[in-house]
Amino acid sequence: MARIAAALPFPFDFDPARTALVMIDMQRDFLEPGGFGAALGNDVGLLAPAVAGAERLLAAARSAGLLVIHTRECHAPDLADCPPAKRARGTPGLRIGDAGLMGRILIRGQPGAELTQALAALPGEVVIDKPGKGAFYATSLDETLQAHGVTHLIFGGVTTEVCVQSTMREANDRGYACLLVEDATDSYFPAFKAAVLEMVRAQGAIVGWTATVAEVAGSLSPAAPRAVADPDLDSFIDNGAKLLGIPLDPAWREGVKANVAVILRQAHIAMETDIPDETDPAPVFGA
Repeated sequence: MARIAAALPFPFDFDPARTALVMIDMQRDFLEPGGFGAALGNDVGLLAPAVAGAERLLAAARSAGLLVIHTRECHAPDLADCPPAKRARGTPGLRIGDAGLMGRILIRGQPGAELTQALAALPGEVVIDKPGKGAFYATSLDETLQAHGVTHLIFGGVTTEVCVQSTMREANDRGYACLLVEDATDSYFPAFKAAVLEMVRAQGAIVGWTATVAEVAGSLSPAAPRAVADPDLDSFIDNGAKLLGIPLDPAWREGVKANVAVILRQAHIAMETDIPDETDPAPVFGA
């Protein structure tokens, strides 16, 4: 077990082998000029601190072998999964589906709907596309978490008061223990972020806990399970890449390690629980 002693409103205890990092909607359309966030009249620069914090949080989670899940709010090209009421809200310069500087706004497969480069998913990490604000609605998120034996969730992403808070509340209702990382999330309205942090941890963690990136990272080392348990794994991966003619890209290597971590995590869980029968669902790795 690991503990974030400085978490609020009281220490957060968790088993890293049963914990996932859920990074909410760190997409170009929300974080960069010319996207949906800017079209709504927001200053996207206000979200920049969360990107830096999320980079550090991702690095800590990956090195500790946590399951990493990224979500993207986006819709089908024909907008079949976008209710007219959602598209019609407000008076944005561009609406969902309109052509913008990064392709059609919040449309699956368009450049703006992709994760910002600094926070791109590594091979083997789960990416879930969601049509709503909450990441459990109309997605495979719950099934993915159950397949990996996850009981605790650590959250980062944007925006704090909309998609992050919505997903935390959905997770809370499903029995997951949730922690929001204060400096890996942000809002276009700083007062809204501050209010959410207070609401989450109010009344004895009624929705969940909060902590900083440094506090989370500190709890994950050195005792947490590592993505690489075999000191010879790096050389094994390198030799295999050379044999197959695959470029020795650091991101590719880390992706292989992440897959190994998932296998080790599932083996650890299997040793602690009954082996599922053939009627149990197979693990789901994407939306």
